[in-house]
Amino acid sequence: MNTTPYNIARIEQLIRQFRLEKDEFLGLVSEGLKNKLEWEDIFNSEIQINHLKRIDKIFSKGLSYYLDSSPPIQSQESSIFYRKEKFGTDLNLASKKIVNQFEELKLSLSGLAKMSDLKMDRALPIFTTNQDAQTVAKEIRKTLFPKFRKDSKKFLEGLINKFAEANILVFEFVEHPSLNQKSNIDGFYLQPNVIVLRRNQDYFKREIFTLAHELGHYLLNQEEVESMDYDHLALGLNTSKIETWCNNFAFAFLAGNDLDALDNLPEIGKSNDYSFDEIKTISDKTHLSFTAILTYLVKKGKMSGAIYGRMRKDQEDTIQAKKDAEKKKRELEKEMGKKPMASQAKPIQSPLFVSAVQTAFFDGVINEYELCKTLLS
Repeated sequence: MNTTPYNIARIEQLIRQFRLEKDEFLGLVSEGLKNKLEWEDIFNSEIQINHLKRIDKIFSKGLSYYLDSSPPIQSQESSIFYRKEKFGTDLNLASKKIVNQFEELKLSLSGLAKMSDLKMDRALPIFTTNQDAQTVAKEIRKTLFPKFRKDSKKFLEGLINKFAEANILVFEFVEHPSLNQKSNIDGFYLQPNVIVLRRNQDYFKREIFTLAHELGHYLLNQEEVESMDYDHLALGLNTSKIETWCNNFAFAFLAGNDLDALDNLPEIGKSNDYSFDEIKTISDKTHLSFTAILTYLVKKGKMSGAIYGRMRKDQEDTIQAKKDAEKKKRELEKEMGKKPMASQAKPIQSPLFVSAVQTAFFDGVINEYELCKTLLS
């Protein structure tokens, strides 16, 4: 039985940071074991190496982290979990790990900036919820709206590039399809200028709206980690003043001049074929998703909740049928011995991030290996 001395305080700090209850932690660390580990099995002067490896499966810090005798850092600067008591979504463990990962990356970049000739300070002013969201959106569009691209992914790349020009760092994270637990968040904002998005390969327009929504949080300088629930938005459920402002801002930012076209639509109903063609045209022109537009129309009183529910269901059924057909096609091709062509998606990289890492390399702060590892990870 191989054991080692370790830093108990570091594990205790991670349990607090990830907001895990005692039984929840023991359940995670005992996963797959016939007999559940007890608190005393872990918190002693020495710990079994196998138990330490199990702990690291939860926190992904690397074994050396727990062997380090220096006290853990626990400050508001080090983690949003110390700066904010409650989030818009009840985060699962996968989401907490993602948030922690990008918080650490943010701190690393901040350190690189201090050691090299790099300015990454906030460039845009802070607004308040007392200011009209649509008016702010119209103003911010002049600075941050890119050249329109019909392809949703290319438009998303254009947004990320444009945000970089204003010192707003945008990161995507891509989850592997085989993960047992996937995150239950769409995006988040970390002060002072970091936005993180979950890649949404099936719904790029939803990812675009999430980015615009998190831009709203950046403009208000109000941190949040959340999942975008259009049904809640349409029905006005559990929506705070800040979330309402960010949603209104995001919609107006993406809609631009086509907001007037939406406002001028007649009441949606069977008599006008539910304005389907008009809504699709505006969706194509703005990269607002069909669902986001339906949500807006409900809130404006141009569509009943019942019609919204039916149209949402029809849309979801259509998307699911398409996904089922693609899955069936892949399975058939596999049976025929045809190798799949699809590869793991790569996250879009912000040019601001690339520039920051390259500057650190040219200034001698990091070496060539660290440069390649950071840019290719």
